[in-house]
Amino acid sequence: MEKPLKRSPTVSPKILAKQVKALAKDLGFDVCGIAEAKPFPKQNYFFSWLEQGMAAGMEWLKRNPERRLNPRLVLPGTKRVVVLGTNYYQPQPGHRGKIATYALGKDYHDLLPKRVRQLSDQMNEWGGEQRCYTDTGPVMEKALSAMTSVGWQGKSTMLIHRKHGAWLFLSVILTTLELEFDEPEKDHCGNCTRCMDACPTDAITTNRPYQLDARRCIAYLTIEHKGIIPVEFRKAIGDHLFGCDDCLDVCPWNRWAQETREAGFKPIDRPDLRVMLHWDDATFRNAFRGTPVFRLKRDRWIRNLCVVLGNIGDQEDLWALREVLKREKNEVILDHATWAVDQLEKKFGLAPA
Repeated sequence: MEKPLKRSPTVSPKILAKQVKALAKDLGFDVCGIAEAKPFPKQNYFFSWLEQGMAAGMEWLKRNPERRLNPRLVLPGTKRVVVLGTNYYQPQPGHRGKIATYALGKDYHDLLPKRVRQLSDQMNEWGGEQRCYTDTGPVMEKALSAMTSVGWQGKSTMLIHRKHGAWLFLSVILTTLELEFDEPEKDHCGNCTRCMDACPTDAITTNRPYQLDARRCIAYLTIEHKGIIPVEFRKAIGDHLFGCDDCLDVCPWNRWAQETREAGFKPIDRPDLRVMLHWDDATFRNAFRGTPVFRLKRDRWIRNLCVVLGNIGDQEDLWALREVLKREKNEVILDHATWAVDQLEKKFGLAPA
């Protein structure tokens, strides 16, 4: 790329925006868009979603929602929002039990913010004041991204890019710099309903597109939810251990998706489900430290293993689950292990042990 411009009050917003995008590309970001910093046009939509309880237990979304809807309330003097996208797509590695694609390797929270700060540091040299976020802070990355050329929020609520589909990590920089901003990408979902048709728990439905009910979402239930997973959703969870990509997998815009260039996102190796069922806390921490799965902690991980094995397990898994019932003291694990044992005993026509 060209040598970054030095700070100068005479540099035009158009040239400065070009430099921001060039430097973003040089730092390894796959896409970059710039939006005018202004309040979101559909604020009532978000408040209605909260009032209906669709945020489930994600209490942080309910705190100071006005700030989330207006970048200028986060950083006074904000003029533009720079959106950065990093492709994370890769095929599933083929283990029993699925981990969402974004969480197969190292935690993006550890990899991406450093690069975002590098871009922000250069923008400081150009006279700007910035706030940087990668899935943190009081900003709505997808809604902000949809105000740029990066993509649009599909009926699944995921941000969709023409080339990378729905497989982008999103980072945001709020800046006081005057930059030329993009025209927003148009919505290209049309009459397609594949994401809604594919959702195992009807968290997104044809009568409520562009809106996700977290109370029914497998990603929420297997990650954010800390307690007992409602019985009504356990069979629908299928083999999803951590998160769910079903609505992403079927999106037609993913047909051009290319495997990520980021070595850090490559899947870490892990043993079979039955082996992990016997892990203690130290073993879990050693195996998943530095990955998104680590945030679950050991007990929620074992909870999820029990549900998945209850759905796809064999008779050896049944024996392992019975062992869980003998040794575990955690009530949440015991609830799910009991359910899983019951499912497999019925599956194989076996009497309770």
